[in-house]
Amino acid sequence: MAAPMELFCWAGGWGLPSVDLDSLAVLTYARFTGAPLKVHKITNPWRSPSGTQCPWWGEGGSEHTGGGAGESQGRGADIYGQAAKGLLGILSLSMSGTLPALRTSHGEVISVPHKIITHLRKEKYNADYDLSARQGADTLAFMSLLEEKLLPVLIHTFWVDSKNYVEVTRKWYAEAMPFPLNFFLPGRMQRQHLERLQLLCGEHRPEDEEELEKELYQEALECLTLLAQRLGSQKFFFGDAPASLDAFVFSYLVLLLQAKLPSGKLQAHLRGLPTLCAYCTHILSLYFPWDGAEVPPPRQTPAGPETEEEPYGRQNQILSVLAGLAAMVGYALLSGIVSIQRAAPARTPATRALGMAEEDEEE
Repeated sequence: MAAPMELFCWAGGWGLPSVDLDSLAVLTYARFTGAPLKVHKITNPWRSPSGTQCPWWGEGGSEHTGGGAGESQGRGADIYGQAAKGLLGILSLSMSGTLPALRTSHGEVISVPHKIITHLRKEKYNADYDLSARQGADTLAFMSLLEEKLLPVLIHTFWVDSKNYVEVTRKWYAEAMPFPLNFFLPGRMQRQHLERLQLLCGEHRPEDEEELEKELYQEALECLTLLAQRLGSQKFFFGDAPASLDAFVFSYLVLLLQAKLPSGKLQAHLRGLPTLCAYCTHILSLYFPWDGAEVPPPRQTPAGPETEEEPYGRQNQILSVLAGLAAMVGYALLSGIVSIQRAAPARTPATRALGMAEEDEEE
């Protein structure tokens, strides 16, 4: 019997099953199609299967082994250098995992939302199966519209606007993530979103920040109005059954609708469009009736039978503390703040102790 497909995604908050746009889109599509996924809602990127780097060995991927007497003289310093690289590599590993990520029944890992949905379609979980050619073309057109007009302003709202970022976005991630990730990872995520915003705006981006904000919000207002007109009185964009377009539109809108934003100009406009508000409420209540409790921490949220939320919370906390200490020790060794004096009688016990620590971490 094949192993079940597993989806790793960001946990929920603000009354939503996930606070991350991409995770929310994939979750919604899976609910629409009834795909049998084992869902892991997590707040620790270490647990994402997309991070495959091994921090314990060098670039060659093999353990250092010493030879004759000439090699043994420099072995102590080399071991400590390898250890420091490995200890600092833990943090690199923690940042290499991306969410959402799908582990297929064959063990393959997919970490791009559109590729995850494509894989689900290949497994015969296709929300667009009954669409006509014209509706398929409309789907592509509206997806481009969302990415060009609505995605930039969502990034600006949650990651660039200082009040929203400090009081909502960074606050949630800092409280949800384990130590020490909560100290540096939200800032790193903000820089990634800023780079993404620059790519979306392109070369014609206005130099003045106020002018850029005004332009982004104007285009987003027009996009929301167009979406409301296209939806009309229908339950979904193509009738009574949801399609992939609905998964993405819902994810964009419901994040903006549910978050308690201190600076919410676009949110106020969205709440003035009852058609789109009812649309989000309908999908949320129909497909996520047990999700969306105010989180963090996510383990306090009642989970459905197919959902696993941080089952190893205590273990993750211990590993996080060890990683923080390891990073500080590694930095001290590499920068020369702490130096180690090699003594012949003490060399072998030190080496053995280090090997045991490595085994404990690997376990």
